[in-house]
Amino acid sequence: MKNSKVLALKYRPVVFEDLIGQKIITDTIVNSIKEKKIPNAYLFTGIRGVGKTTFARLIAKGLNCLNGIENLCNESLCENCKSISNSNHIDILEMDAASKTGVEDVRELIEFSRYGPSIAKYKIYIIDEVHMLSKQAFNALLKTLEEPPQYENGGGLKFIFATTEIKKIPITVVSRCQRFDLPRVKSDELFSYIKEIKDKENGNISDDALKLIVKISEGSVRDALSLLDRAILSTEKNKEMDLKGAQKIFGYFDKSQLIDLFSFLFEGDEEKVLDIYRNIYYQGIEPKIFLNDFLEILYYFKNIDFLKIESTNFSLNDEQFNKIKNLVKNVDNQTLILFWQFTINTLDEMNIVTNQSLSIEMFLVRIMHLKSISNSSKIKNDNNVNISKTNPSDEKLNKNASNYSYLNNKTIDQIKNIVQEKNIKQNIEIEDSKKEQFSIKSLDELIELCNTKKEIHLKYELERNVNLVSFENGRIEISFNEDLDKEFIKNLSNRLFEWTNKRWIITLSKKTGNISKKDFIKKNKKQDLEDAKNTNVYKKIVEVFSDAELINVEKEE
Repeated sequence: MKNSKVLALKYRPVVFEDLIGQKIITDTIVNSIKEKKIPNAYLFTGIRGVGKTTFARLIAKGLNCLNGIENLCNESLCENCKSISNSNHIDILEMDAASKTGVEDVRELIEFSRYGPSIAKYKIYIIDEVHMLSKQAFNALLKTLEEPPQYENGGGLKFIFATTEIKKIPITVVSRCQRFDLPRVKSDELFSYIKEIKDKENGNISDDALKLIVKISEGSVRDALSLLDRAILSTEKNKEMDLKGAQKIFGYFDKSQLIDLFSFLFEGDEEKVLDIYRNIYYQGIEPKIFLNDFLEILYYFKNIDFLKIESTNFSLNDEQFNKIKNLVKNVDNQTLILFWQFTINTLDEMNIVTNQSLSIEMFLVRIMHLKSISNSSKIKNDNNVNISKTNPSDEKLNKNASNYSYLNNKTIDQIKNIVQEKNIKQNIEIEDSKKEQFSIKSLDELIELCNTKKEIHLKYELERNVNLVSFENGRIEISFNEDLDKEFIKNLSNRLFEWTNKRWIITLSKKTGNISKKDFIKKNKKQDLEDAKNTNVYKKIVEVFSDAELINVEKEE
């Protein structure tokens, strides 16, 4: 049955030494277990398939292996390691937070944690995709995370969290964990790894095809193994899968075609450009994939002088790398940057057009026109933008610069020369200097200014969720309640800088501070009601109208 597993499971690491691309993190964790300096909770974050859940299981084995961390089980597993590898150990609970997000689920865990482990030394909770837990569930975990129970056998409770979206986890939880950010696995290391597995599985796949798998997987080991599995199953007996075969299976095309397209693009040969694109499209390549690869090659054109072939992550071979280097000698950076901007804009258009392929063809024609304009001799148009005269090879695309006046609005803005940009910047600075600057001396003045400037959300937060500790010129110290908006401090800092033309320091204090503006008004209103009820006028009214009720008091100015 073991051999029937998919490669990602069949070759899942069983000891720390099997992990690839994470040596520093591996050494840190192993050393902490050896020195018995084990944190209450581990937090692993990174893209899919780089080893988050694998690390969690290896830590569980390292803490509970009967042979100790120095002799962690490899081939012949002890009872604890065997059960952990099979995900059925009674003291190691693996939970998917995507399916159990509520506070009640967490409370059950906490209640269960009171009882010591049955056969292992440490009871361990592994929670995958932990960012899916609700806010209340996270809050319920805090106390147990900080002070987990200790058991009579000398062990304790350990949490291991895994997530792909670290920003969604409250900072109060992150600060109670030992955090590890797992990087993408480097291309050359991943290539050596899947090549070794290919040999073990007797796969007949060329190195160029394996490099394509590495590129598509984007540093994810699981993705690389899944693609390798698919490639091995797709390979005919006694026939090697080459790069073209792999490109066909995985929906990728030969980058040489795209580089040829660029060469004709720079020459202004519309017919050949469209022929190459249509050939790529008929291979089954989606327009969005084409545009993303177009951007990638465009990046190499722009930065080829600063790159080595190894830094292209197997996207280019030697021949393609050198061809780009030769082509780019006759192309200026302004043209490449303009191409990049138009490609990004076309990606946005893909979401609103029905026939995306036709949109790509028009995109290619448009950027050929842009190339003609950006290369030209100085011709003034209505917007006073300098445009150059077309090179002889581009005459058929540049009959007259005025024919391209439809580009004046958006395109011309993108090819303004440096002098114009400098003038614009100076004008902006002059305008900024003319802006009215405000002096803010108290919280009340700040709230009033928010009201004047229509910053209603800031005004709401200042009145309801902020407790003032101190207010000085350029410095505000506050405490706050749990309803305060997470973006409040950033938004307030930006507005204060805009209104006063200086940076303010906003600090969070452990002191209680004054009650909020809203609570202060409520308190005063309640006191006014009590005072009014003690007046003779109110008492006489109640004597006449026994069911009368005082609901509001307004003071005369």
